[in-house]
Amino acid sequence: MKIAINVPFVGKEEIAAVTSILKNGALTSAANQGGKHVQSFEKSASLFIKSKYVVAVNSGTAALQAALYALDIKKGDEVLVPSFTFVATANSVVSTGAKPVFVDILKENYTMDPDDLQKKITKKTKAIMPVHLYGNVVFIDRILEIAKKHNLPIIEDSAQSLGSTYKGKHAGTFSDLGCWSMYPAKVMTSGEGGFVATNDKNLRDRLLMIRNHGMVHGYDTRIFGLNLRLPEISAAIATIQMKKLPNFLKLRKKNASLLSKLISDLDIILPKQRNHENVNWYLYTIATSNRDKIIKKLNTKGIGAASYYPTPVHKTPFYKQKIKLPNTEWASSHVLSLPIHPRVTTKNIEFIAKTLRDILNE
Repeated sequence: MKIAINVPFVGKEEIAAVTSILKNGALTSAANQGGKHVQSFEKSASLFIKSKYVVAVNSGTAALQAALYALDIKKGDEVLVPSFTFVATANSVVSTGAKPVFVDILKENYTMDPDDLQKKITKKTKAIMPVHLYGNVVFIDRILEIAKKHNLPIIEDSAQSLGSTYKGKHAGTFSDLGCWSMYPAKVMTSGEGGFVATNDKNLRDRLLMIRNHGMVHGYDTRIFGLNLRLPEISAAIATIQMKKLPNFLKLRKKNASLLSKLISDLDIILPKQRNHENVNWYLYTIATSNRDKIIKKLNTKGIGAASYYPTPVHKTPFYKQKIKLPNTEWASSHVLSLPIHPRVTTKNIEFIAKTLRDILNE
């Protein structure tokens, strides 16, 4: 028995859509509005997250880059980011010439600590980029207050949080710009892909140009841009996956609920939802001592437990910063995630729970 931490869930509909596009030959479009399937996906995503505008791009990283470019973040600027995240968050900032300034997290849900955020703001700070990690929604009320006080825009890194809500509002839609990923391991996929959401028409118009070399009508580059376009094949897959997303989320919630029930008495820290929060259960993440030893034993039993993230970004060889982020360092050595994706069965969940119990009771 092998239970992967996350796998794409694609079916006959996606295969048929890809085949149809390949036969048709219209694989991409350099039009300002994008191709037929790109526009269809953007409309469906916009309706789902309840945002006025969605602009599709070719990765979650590209979404972050496009958002930063849209706000004209550049060399000499600072952007506040957590270190406890995938490196793409910081890399997107570096790609603009700006400097990522690392903020600690809260142990409560592994997202940006508003108090530490407040302390890190300087005259060079030009944006705040919190991450809704594992599907957990950041303490957005406090972060919005801080941003308003200092007149700073927010880019929500929502790569892992599609479908998560707080007070009925989707993560990624609280601020100027929200960015999502459609990597194969996410709650839905386009193969590779991402999108940016905004309610600001001017930002939307800039994003459309940015994803297409700054052009509007072709060969009329008006602002800096790159080829960040989402291919039609990827957009068609994403459109179908978007229809399936509510059921994907329902199955994840069911699996998470069952797993929590089965391991609630163990000496570990379980993931919990805050009041008014509805997480998408992208990663079911617990915290425990002897984390590495437990992961190894779970893996030996065929359970794809994994650590996200054992090395905080500020400690990677590229960034290598000697700063103190105590909660980040604690989390990086204590958290592990367990499989609960839609292909995980009730029998699988029971096996995961029993195996974890046996390991902890050794």
